[in-house]
Amino acid sequence: MKMTEQKQETILENLEFVYGKEKGTAVFEQVKSLVEHYRKKSLSPAKQWVDEKDIMVITYGDSIKEDGKAPLKSLKEFLQEHTDGKINSVHILPFYPYSSDDGFSVIDYLKVNPDLGEWKDIHNLAEEFDIMFDAVINHISSQSDWFKEYKNGNPAYEKFFVEADPEADYSTITRPRALPLLTKVETTRGDKYVWTTFSEDQIDLNFEYEGTLLSILDILAQYVEHGARYLRLDAIGFMWKKLGTTSIHLEETHRLVQIMRDALETIAPGTIIITETNVPHKDNISYFGNGHNEAHMVYQFPLPPLTLQAFQTEDATHLTNWAGNLEPTTEDTTFFNFLASHDGIGVRPVEGILNPEEVGVMVEKVKERGGNVSYKDNGDGTQSPYELNINYLDALTIPGESDEKKAHRFLAAQSILLSMMGVPGIYIHSLLGSRNDQEGVKESGRYRSINREKLNRCKLEEEIMKKGSLRNLIFTEYKRFISVRTEEKAFHPNASQEVFFTDKRIFSMKRKNTKENSEVTVLVNVSGEDVPVTLSGTNQAGDRVKDLLSDKTFHKDSGNLKLTLAPFEVLWLKESKE
Repeated sequence: MKMTEQKQETILENLEFVYGKEKGTAVFEQVKSLVEHYRKKSLSPAKQWVDEKDIMVITYGDSIKEDGKAPLKSLKEFLQEHTDGKINSVHILPFYPYSSDDGFSVIDYLKVNPDLGEWKDIHNLAEEFDIMFDAVINHISSQSDWFKEYKNGNPAYEKFFVEADPEADYSTITRPRALPLLTKVETTRGDKYVWTTFSEDQIDLNFEYEGTLLSILDILAQYVEHGARYLRLDAIGFMWKKLGTTSIHLEETHRLVQIMRDALETIAPGTIIITETNVPHKDNISYFGNGHNEAHMVYQFPLPPLTLQAFQTEDATHLTNWAGNLEPTTEDTTFFNFLASHDGIGVRPVEGILNPEEVGVMVEKVKERGGNVSYKDNGDGTQSPYELNINYLDALTIPGESDEKKAHRFLAAQSILLSMMGVPGIYIHSLLGSRNDQEGVKESGRYRSINREKLNRCKLEEEIMKKGSLRNLIFTEYKRFISVRTEEKAFHPNASQEVFFTDKRIFSMKRKNTKENSEVTVLVNVSGEDVPVTLSGTNQAGDRVKDLLSDKTFHKDSGNLKLTLAPFEVLWLKESKE
C-alpha cells in the first residue's frame, strides 16, 4: 500500500528526533524512495496477523543433517514428513556466512551460508512455512566487507562503526558479557578503538550515521522479498550508544525500531517485527511502544527461568504471581513465548522476581544436572549469573529417573508454553527430546554449544519412531498437544488470560476468546504429588467439563468442580455439551 500521510509524519518526526531537523528531513526523502521501490513489488504476506494455529519451531539451518543434501532441504523435508502439518512457522537462526558465535557474527547479510544451502532453499521453505529471519543489526563480523572497507579507509564506510576513546569513563554502560567493551584495530588512519558489545569479532554498527540506517532498511526489505514474514531484531536494545548513560533501551533505539516498523508495514503489510531483549520485564515490554507503533511481538524472557524454577521447587507461586500481573496486549501486539532456545536460560529477566538465593538454587541444580553458568560484568568489579547453559529437558528432570517420568515432567512444562497468551516458539531440541550435548561443549569450548547439537536425520528418525524411547515419548505427545491447541479459539494469541490461585503446586489460568465464545481452563501440576483441586465459579455453563487432552469428562457438584491432578498432569478443561 502507499505510505499514508500519518506514516510519513511519524517517520519524519522520528528521523528528526534521531538526527535533527535538517538531516532528518533529508534522510526522510531517502527512506521514502526506498519504501516506494519495494512497495511496488507487492510483497505482503498472505496472512495479516497471528492466531491459535501459529506454532513456530526455532532451529538452526543445520540442526538436522544428512549426507549429500543441503541441510535446509533436509530440515524442510523432516518438518513436512513428521509434524503432521501442525507447525506452520519456522525461525531459521542466522543462515548467513559468519565468523563466530554460531551465526551471530554475520559476514554478509545478503548471502546464504553455502554449508546450509542457497537462497532457493530458503524460498522453498517459505513456500511451505511462515519464516522468521534474524536481523543481526546491532553488530557485524570483523571479517565483513563493511569492516574491511572501514579499516582500509573507504570514506563510504568511515562512519559505519562506533569509534571511542579508551580513556573515557564507561562505568555506566550496561554490559551483557564479561569482556572488554572496546577493541583496538589497525586502520589506514591509524589505530582506532571500536565498540564491541558482545565480542572482538562482533563490531557494533553506528546508527548515529544515517547511512547505516538506510543500509539496514534496505537489507530488511530484501529479507521480506526473500520470503520473511517475521523479522527478529537481535540484541536491539544496544543499538544506540551514549556516554554517561547505560547505552541500552535509549529513546533513539525505540525511535529507530518505530521507523523500521512504519517502513516495513508500508512495503509489506503483515510483516511482523519481533524484538529480542534479554532484560527485565519492564524494559522488555517497552518495545511494544504505545501498542501500535513499535514491535508487534516481544520475547517473553521471564517465562523460561520461572517455569524452570516452578518445576525444580515444585512450587508455582512465582510463576503464578508474574503471569497474573502481565499487562494485556493490544490487538496489534502479543508475546512471543518460549522455554528453550539456541541460547541458555536468561537470569536477568527474573531480577526483582526471584531473590539472589532463589537464583542461586537454580544455578546449583543446573550444575548438578550437567549444565554451566555464564556470568556478566556488573561494572563495579563484581560478576553475577547471566545465563544458565543447559538443555531444558536436563534442566527440568532429575538424573536417574525413568524416561517416562522425564517425558511427563518435561511435557507438563511445555504445556505452559502452549497455554500462555501469545505465540509459542518451540526450540527444535525440545520438540525432539534432545539432551545435553557435552561433546559439543568440549569441541567448541563454548557453554552454549550444550544445546546446539547437529542431528543425523536417519538416526533421529529411527529414534523418534522407536516406541518407548525418550525422543518418541516426547515428540509424539508434543505433537498431540500442539494438535489440540491449534483447534481451540481460546488459545488465540490475543485471547484474554486470567491467572488464578488454587494450590502452590498448580499453575492455573483461564483463556477466553469472547469473540468466538470459547473458554479453556488450564491446570498444570508442577509437582510429583497428587494434588486435589476444587474449582468454583468457572463461568462455564452445564454440569460437565471435558479435558481436551485426555477426553475425560468431569462432573460438577453444586456448581463446583472437584478433581485430583496426578503428578505433572495437565488439564485443558472446556464445557462439555455431550
